[in-house]
Amino acid sequence: MSTKFDAEKAENLDEIEKQFAVKAVEHAQTYWQLLEAVPPSALKLTKIDDEIYNDFTEQFPEYKADPSMIEMIDEDVLKSKENKKRWLKFMNAYEKKVKDYTFGSLLRRNVKDDYTEQNAMFVPRMQFYVFEIARNRLGMNDHVHNSAKSSK
Repeated sequence: MSTKFDAEKAENLDEIEKQFAVKAVEHAQTYWQLLEAVPPSALKLTKIDDEIYNDFTEQFPEYKADPSMIEMIDEDVLKSKENKKRWLKFMNAYEKKVKDYTFGSLLRRNVKDDYTEQNAMFVPRMQFYVFEIARNRLGMNDHVHNSAKSSK
């Protein structure tokens, strides 16, 4: 296969797309169960959570300046042409440090709500880690754990 593969122009096969969707849903369900079982502030999503969080706040200072952007993620802003380039550079730095950093994952738009069709967006795993590490550190996911704990 001597021709270069262009992911932007590739047509997805339905079966492959379904398999990715199933994996993303399973990942979201597992993460939600973790939030319910473990206080989010004590949760480590990777071995290098500190590095990821510090790098995120340095390279994307607008999120540190306005934590409401972490609480309620604007998908249009996140996936804008300008930000796609910034995120690609950020994520590629973790190619050898974070397993499956490009795998698709579901990320909640609004941290206050559950995973639903309206509240979930498909993102690379690295973006999932970035936002969920930040949300856990800022106490934004505490309500999930507290609600599960009080209903037992």
